[in-house]
Amino acid sequence: MLTTAQAEEMLKTLKLTIAVPSLIKAKSDPFETLIVTIISQNTADKNTQTAFERLKQRYPITPESLTEANTAQIEECIKPAGLYKNKTCAIQTASKAIREKYGGSLNVLLALPLEEARKTLIGMSGVGPKTADVVLLFSAQKPTIPVDTHVNRVSKRLGIAPKAGGYEAVRLSLQELFVENDYLFVHQLLIGHGRQFCKAKKPLCNSCPINIYCDTKGAF
Repeated sequence: MLTTAQAEEMLKTLKLTIAVPSLIKAKSDPFETLIVTIISQNTADKNTQTAFERLKQRYPITPESLTEANTAQIEECIKPAGLYKNKTCAIQTASKAIREKYGGSLNVLLALPLEEARKTLIGMSGVGPKTADVVLLFSAQKPTIPVDTHVNRVSKRLGIAPKAGGYEAVRLSLQELFVENDYLFVHQLLIGHGRQFCKAKKPLCNSCPINIYCDTKGAF
């Protein structure tokens, strides 16, 4: 396991070498962030962006509008992102819950203490831990680190998260190692590093800019 000082140096290197993903921006509208993140599940950013723009052209991105929208039309809009039936169900279920329980705004929910807000979001059908953490981190600046497939893989290969750990074990390990002000960078840069160097099947270990910190360098 890296020391806090080593983790800071590793993050500095990543900041200099990795392009930050730009699908979701910090301080973005929380409901839009929620919808984009649902659409993004198991698909590439390009497909997510296409699907979201198609949806945005057809409907206002509000809980009221998406609750009342024609299900088949939402499915058609987000089809480029795949799994469009499941994602449409999640979008409309979450929209209805936000409309009925929170007056059509996530602001009240996001003003709650972190764990309470997180538990409430995860309690919505179709909203898992990663989706909840993305909304909390990006739109509410809450101190949490979303763990997607890239963050999970890279963290375990680097040895900064337990290799057999589930979502919560990885998230908490990262949050213990890095300072809160860097949580957004940690999430974004580990994703970027996973796409550019630490790929799932053929990682580019020899050209990896942080291989001196890696537990599994060359093992693949």
